Amino acid sequence: MNGSATYTASSVLDIKLKRGPQGLGFNIVGGLDQQYVLNDSGIYVAKIKENGAAELDGRLQEGDKILAINGHKLENLSHNAAVELFRSAGEDVQLRVQQRCAMTANGPSTTRPDRDHSSVSSLGVLVAVLGAAAAITFLCIRFQPHLRRHF
Repeated sequence: MNGSATYTASSVLDIKLKRGPQGLGFNIVGGLDQQYVLNDSGIYVAKIKENGAAELDGRLQEGDKILAINGHKLENLSHNAAVELFRSAGEDVQLRVQQRCAMTANGPSTTRPDRDHSSVSSLGVLVAVLGAAAAITFLCIRFQPHLRRHF
């Protein structure tokens, strides 16, 4: 692991990361000037970079809200001010993170749906077609003797 963690509440996590060649290894979204979550100007993890410090550590996830960096609360900041705090944070960085929970976002969703609705629809159509084929087959077998008498 590239850091250490302390759970301070049920959904708040303290993560210490060591800046690597790719920085801290994640991108952020949000801020007063570009809210990512409706009615919330917080700073959120947008993307975890492959082989970056955050991915190698494994605890920070896309959609997590970053509450503080090195003790500086990320409240009422513009996006650019938050970015500058991250850039000037030094090599060893302490993050306080609220783990992702279900909420409405203004931006693109990074979570995958629990169920693929297109496959459910395809399955429903398949069942209906097979049912219709079975019914037609049954009717043909059932009334076949009657059809031969009329010809």
